Amino acid sequence: MKALLVIDVQNGIVNFGEFKEELLVMENVIKDFKDSKSPVIFMRHVDDMEESPLYKDSVGSELHASLKDYADHVIEKQTPSSFVNTSLSETLEKLGVEHLFITGFNTEFCCMFTAIAAFDRGYNVTFIENATGTVNNEETYEMPGLDIKDFVGTVLHWSNAIEVLDYEEYVEEYTVLK
Repeated sequence: MKALLVIDVQNGIVNFGEFKEELLVMENVIKDFKDSKSPVIFMRHVDDMEESPLYKDSVGSELHASLKDYADHVIEKQTPSSFVNTSLSETLEKLGVEHLFITGFNTEFCCMFTAIAAFDRGYNVTFIENATGTVNNEETYEMPGLDIKDFVGTVLHWSNAIEVLDYEEYVEEYTVLK
């Protein structure tokens, strides 16, 4: 069975930038999973530090209104990996998941860490590159010309361990409405 992870689509991230295109792609993938009766699992990052935009008791930590109603399961986490100190492994096992699809925020942290951790745990992993987003940019990393999503997608693809697709390739490969 396949399942979709929607990572950290929360007010404290989404409201930080312009993510209309990424949210639309995520919603299209979610709708496909819903149509195929496959589980959609939202990860919600919560921080204990009050100054964090994802502070556990803040509006910033809440799932973004545009997608939150699609969640079949919501699991809280406190690290970039969705597997560390969470109930994700148990949830996936109960659901009989073998293939995990990755979408959400931030591409180079929580999405990438979760994809690698899922592979390490024996899952088939598909990373939908343009169904991820990040609040960071080339200035953040002092690397002119850096396209973070493309860079992470390339690294994961070259690993020969994690399948990396853009949304159009995902539709061609996996949807029933080809």
